[in-house]
Amino acid sequence: MSRGRGLRSNPAAITSCVVVAAYVLLALLGPSFSPNDIQTLDWNNVATAPALSGSHWFGTDRLGRDLYARTLEGMRTSLSVGLVGSLISLAVGIAFGAVSGYVGGRTDRLMMRFIEVLSGLPLIFFVILLTVIFGHGRHFLFVAIGAVGWLSMARIVRGQALSIRRRDYIEAAVASGAGAARIIVKHVVPNLMGPVIVYAALTVPQIIMFESFLSFLGLGEQEPHASLGTLIAEGAGEIETAAWILWIPCTILAALLLSLNIIGDGLREALDLKDHPRS
Repeated sequence: MSRGRGLRSNPAAITSCVVVAAYVLLALLGPSFSPNDIQTLDWNNVATAPALSGSHWFGTDRLGRDLYARTLEGMRTSLSVGLVGSLISLAVGIAFGAVSGYVGGRTDRLMMRFIEVLSGLPLIFFVILLTVIFGHGRHFLFVAIGAVGWLSMARIVRGQALSIRRRDYIEAAVASGAGAARIIVKHVVPNLMGPVIVYAALTVPQIIMFESFLSFLGLGEQEPHASLGTLIAEGAGEIETAAWILWIPCTILAALLLSLNIIGDGLREALDLKDHPRS
């Protein structure tokens, strides 16, 4: 069975792909179907429940802001941070791990000790430090995720590179006089992309969850903008009197994370990969 056919034969993965595609389309095109924006205050409809027949399809919050518009912006924030954060993790992790695994020896040991030191430090320490340096906002989220998200990716790539450097085609490239940089770019990186793609797909929901956690704590996206984490934080204080403010973003976030994880598992099965190697 081909890899593509293997993924197509997985109904759960296909359904999840459709769900994620619908999320993307709704996040991009959904605002055009609503007369409200994220900042307009409707004092005549404060904390109103969802009503498909009215102008506030997901209801409003305690300030009269439209939850449909704010939820769509939260989806855009989570999806963009997940995508950009994964690309940052992918780029830095591949470069660091490929060099460490291929060069080996003392260089490999020093690079791995560096990763172990960073991994051992409390994550919240990095977040607070980066908040002081860069302030709040979406650009801070990209920097924060890029600062810590590549560590696991580097370990995965390093483990694959250790195996690849013993292959016959690597020895042939060395015998032909190719330098280490050329071998890494031309031979090592292309041959480890299968596991990397799978791990990158599984990293996206982790980063989205991380962003939502930071925003829930007030360290991520700031007012008047919104993310799914900030919406959940707002809804948590209204759970007894206006439960929809909480369960709408919670449901959307849960469905998104579940779909992305199923896609990652489907890719792993389609590529016939076993559990990711550990350093």
